[in-house]
Amino acid sequence: MKIFAERILLSDGWAKQQTLTIEQGIIKAIETGQQTGAEKVGTVIPGMVNCHSHAFQRAFAGFSEQGSEGQDSFWTWRKVMYKFLAQLTPENAQVIATQLYIEMLKMGYTRVAEFHYLHHDINGEPYAELSTMASAIFDAAKDSGIGLTLLPVLYRYSGFGEQAATEGQKRFINNTEQFNQLVSDCFRLSDSYENTNVGIAPHSLRAVDLTSLAVAVEHVRALDANAPIHIHIAEQQQEVNDCVAHYGKRPVQWLLDNMSLDQQWCLIHATHINEQERQGIIAARSIAGICPTTEANLGDGIFPTTEFLAEQGTFAIGSDSHISVNPIEELRWLEYAQRLIKQQRAILAHEKQISVGQNLWQSAALGGAQSTHSNAGELAVGKQADLLVLDDNKLALFAHDEQHLLDSVIFATQTNVVKDVMVNGCWVVKAGSHKQEQKAQLAFAEMLAKLSA
Repeated sequence: MKIFAERILLSDGWAKQQTLTIEQGIIKAIETGQQTGAEKVGTVIPGMVNCHSHAFQRAFAGFSEQGSEGQDSFWTWRKVMYKFLAQLTPENAQVIATQLYIEMLKMGYTRVAEFHYLHHDINGEPYAELSTMASAIFDAAKDSGIGLTLLPVLYRYSGFGEQAATEGQKRFINNTEQFNQLVSDCFRLSDSYENTNVGIAPHSLRAVDLTSLAVAVEHVRALDANAPIHIHIAEQQQEVNDCVAHYGKRPVQWLLDNMSLDQQWCLIHATHINEQERQGIIAARSIAGICPTTEANLGDGIFPTTEFLAEQGTFAIGSDSHISVNPIEELRWLEYAQRLIKQQRAILAHEKQISVGQNLWQSAALGGAQSTHSNAGELAVGKQADLLVLDDNKLALFAHDEQHLLDSVIFATQTNVVKDVMVNGCWVVKAGSHKQEQKAQLAFAEMLAKLSA
């Protein structure tokens, strides 16, 4: 197929009147001028990658916004989450994920890394097929059309020092052998689904020990040397304090000292890090996975983005708990948090790219592609055709020349400006609509009514 873009953000900047030839989901050529038979579109930018998702949490967004226990925090929020997920079936998980992934697509996410830790049945017993819950996520990705990087989560303990799992965590827990079998099963599943791949996610340093972490990494690397490895690392100050008390080191420093980090590692919520840890992440070429709306919602803290980017660090964004499912809002919060701390403006730009919006969009898309080991993140020959067509009628309401367009999109829009979405060479959203959205919304609403009754 061919599409003709009146203007398009390519890997080396904006271009006008370009025809993209797409074969088997890959951009085979980009040529100036409109070619015969090419579908004409307006403004095109790369799709965004969502580096961190817990799909089931979409269903209890809004249930945890009431004060509790005097000092509400991440830890009290977690109790609400445990109570909610205790009743979810595989069918529920698929309904939730399908609804969520359609929402993601409509807002501009074209791929998602699913940090998947709901493994067992309601009683905490393994399903006959360990990958039963994972299959629900694969099916949701297929039904929605989003690209999927599934990250089965290794979760062994409730806290540092190999503390026994709590009742609320019983559906997460696997021993190392069982977890490695689950990972192998997910790799086989992935072979049956288009535009998917598999990595692993050791949940956090409080939930794994060094031996299980090393064995899990060795196993997945034997299956795929480039498999993504994601980990929650320093989300809360209490987590840092507990790690220092147990290991004598801060979480990121312990990880750097004990594992061979590389460009396939994504450190989710590396919020509370010092200068040495920040430089260690960059030296390892690892990715910082930042989820600004969730981190704000949970009161986590603010990642040192200004310093990290100034030192050429790589970052990706995620919607995590899905209190917001909007990459524009994530990037806006990323910049605004730095403005509030630094009491300055237009911070996350640089001399080569003075547009904050364009710098953030392109950097986050590329970092997200790295975090998922996917052939995406930019529009160039040989890359996967994951792209967004923006609504030119809405763009006309604010500064929309190339120099200012993504600044306006991120900082000035009040409505969704994504018109069409292509994933792997296929249109999945046209004129703002997804063909499965009404069916998915109805199933989600009915399920939510039953779960919250």
